[in-house]
Amino acid sequence: MMVSNREDEIGLREDFTQDGSTDLKGRPVLRPTTGKWKACYFMLGYEACERMAYYGIATNLVLYLTREMKEGTVKSSNSVTNWVGTVWITPILGAYIADTYLGRY
Repeated sequence: MMVSNREDEIGLREDFTQDGSTDLKGRPVLRPTTGKWKACYFMLGYEACERMAYYGIATNLVLYLTREMKEGTVKSSNSVTNWVGTVWITPILGAYIADTYLGRY
């Protein structure tokens, strides 16, 4: 009888993730109820919202700089180009800093 309890306990532990991840309340996470398509839907939704915000700002920024800030067309276009370059290069710099100095995070 002692063996079956031990086997049940081991089987119960295998249902949990083995990487130490926890839910919002600090409890161990069950494998069958987490990740997979639930996480995929969240990531796809997040990326869609991020892209809409990025392209919305990028397309309206030239108009804002020329009309409201009274910049010339060339100067405002150059400012937007610099902004776009900064937006695309900072994740690369952040990844380098994270990998070099902060470990796996």
